[in-house]
Amino acid sequence: MSEPEAWVSVEEISRHLGVSKDTIYRWIKGDMPAHRVGKLWKFKLTEADDWVRGGGAAEPTRGKKMRGCS
Repeated sequence: MSEPEAWVSVEEISRHLGVSKDTIYRWIKGDMPAHRVGKLWKFKLTEADDWVRGGGAAEPTRGKKMRGCS
């Protein structure tokens, strides 16, 4: 039987993904998979990796209009 995946902190997930803690907090306000434990945010690396692979971390292009949109 394998051990359950450990929960990681904001600092650890930001290091894992190579982004700032501010970016992580901004993503949490969106739809990044995160779990509140008391006052702390906790993450599963596999959930975060799946979210990134699914395009969750993609930033919309700012200042450009998409074709067909007014």
